[in-house]
Amino acid sequence: MTGLQASAWLLATLWGGAGCGPEPRHGTGGVDSTELAGREARLAQAIAHPDSGAAIARWLMPPALNEISGLALTSDGRLLTHGDQRGQIFEIDYRRGVVVKQFALGKPTVHGDFEAITVVGDTVVLLASDGTLYMFREGANDARVEYAVHDTKLGAECEFEGLAFDPALHALLLACKTVRTKSLRNSLVIFRWKLERGKGPGVSKLTVPLARVISSNGWDGLHPSDITIDPFTGNYVIIASREKALIEITRAGDVVFARPLPGEHPQPEGVAITRDSILIVTDEQAQGASPKHAHRDARDASAVMTLYRWPLARVYRSTP
Repeated sequence: MTGLQASAWLLATLWGGAGCGPEPRHGTGGVDSTELAGREARLAQAIAHPDSGAAIARWLMPPALNEISGLALTSDGRLLTHGDQRGQIFEIDYRRGVVVKQFALGKPTVHGDFEAITVVGDTVVLLASDGTLYMFREGANDARVEYAVHDTKLGAECEFEGLAFDPALHALLLACKTVRTKSLRNSLVIFRWKLERGKGPGVSKLTVPLARVISSNGWDGLHPSDITIDPFTGNYVIIASREKALIEITRAGDVVFARPLPGEHPQPEGVAITRDSILIVTDEQAQGASPKHAHRDARDASAVMTLYRWPLARVYRSTP
C-alpha cells in the first residue's frame, strides 16, 4: 500500500465506515472455569466495599506481554493491549485477568518501537515513539491483518509514548514523553491530531506549564507514558512511568489533580478507565527480572495489570 493510499484509507476508516462486529472470544489462558468464576466473584466483592484507594485486583500477565505497553477500550468495552517491539495485539478480559484473543499486523509481523494504542470506531491505531501511526481493523484470534501507515511528521518535536481518542474533538491525542522543542521543554505537551472530513488532519497543541503539574510533588520533570479519557467527565488522565504519577487535566489544560500513583508500580506503562468505573494500570516486567528466577516475587518476574475503583478515594481527587 502506497503512502497516498494509506492516507486515504486512514481518513476513510477513521471517519467511521461500516465494518464487521467483534470476533468471538477465544481461550482463557489455560485457567479453568472455577478459578475464573472465583476471580470475578472476588472482584465484585472488592468493588462492593468502601473505596480506600487500594487495588481491587492484580493480574499477572503472560510472558508474551512482559513489555506490555498501551491500553485501549473498544466501543463495546473490551480491552486491547500490545507489546513494545512487535505488532501483536492482545484482548484481555480485565475482570478475570486472562488473554482471550491475539492477532498480528502483517506477515511477517511488523516490528517497531510501539508505545500506545487507541480505537476510533472500527479502526485500531497503534503509535510508534517517532509519531508514526499504524491503522488496521481488529482481527480474529490468531489472524494476520493488513495495516496502513501514516507518518505524522511530529517525531522531530517529541518522543511519544501515549495515545488516546477524544470523541468530542474527533481528534487523536499524542502525549509527549520527551519534548524536543526547546521552547516547550517546561511544559506538558499533547498534540491533537484532528480528523476533519474532506480535509487532511489538522494538528494543534495543548500545553500545560510543568510547574502547575509538578506542584508540591517533588518531581524533577514529567515523562508521560500513557493517556486516556475519563468516560464520565471527558478529562484527560495521564500516567508517567518515571515519576510514578497519576494526573488529570481538563480539555482546556486545567489541572484537576496531580498525585503519585497509589500502590506499587515499578514501571507503569498503560492506563484505561472503563465505563463500569474501573481504573486499569499496567506495569512492564521489572527491569532485570526473569521468570527463570523462581526465588523472585512473581510480580517482579511478570508484567502486572492492576485495577482500582474510579474515581479514586477523595485524597486523589483533591486540589493539588
